[in-house]
Amino acid sequence: MLRAFAGSRLIAVTVVAGLLSMVTPSFATDDILDAIDGARKSYQAGDLPNAKQSLDLASQLIAQKNAEAFSALLPQPLTGWKAEKAQATAIGAAMFGGASAATRTYTNAKGDTVEISITGDSAMIMQLGPILNNPGMAGAMGKLIRVGNQRAIQTNDGDVMMLVANKVLVHVQGSADAAAKLDYAKAVDVGKLSKM
Repeated sequence: MLRAFAGSRLIAVTVVAGLLSMVTPSFATDDILDAIDGARKSYQAGDLPNAKQSLDLASQLIAQKNAEAFSALLPQPLTGWKAEKAQATAIGAAMFGGASAATRTYTNAKGDTVEISITGDSAMIMQLGPILNNPGMAGAMGKLIRVGNQRAIQTNDGDVMMLVANKVLVHVQGSADAAAKLDYAKAVDVGKLSKM
């Protein structure tokens, strides 16, 4: 009987240990939180240059996370097309006010290309917003069209630009015809982008 009790106790301990190993602790290492915490400690110690440097690092790390998220939202290749690996970049605030971006190029059998870029976290996009949201001004840049529920501009070359939630710019361009570019613009998940 003692042996049975010890055996069941061992099984219980093993099950609990297994369950605990699957749970991610809330105190897991996070580079962004570490940078923010480092900035707070530097600030409290009166070390303003290090506090600023740590906050800049946290900002850059957040931009990188956003760029990776944009990258994940680039569509899969449409039928008859192949896609290169998505490229994610984050530019610090010192350069053009900063930006997070992801780009992917698609090629068909004829060699036509479509490139989709998604850009956010940018002061320049914020400045572009009033222009793209004004039908009169946007109309001067090309033909106003709808891509799902999203208003967009299609240039004479067939390129498509959409400003999503006044903060994310989607630009579809390339050597392919206007119809292919529009098909790729429709493949972008605008709903998920608007929630970022």
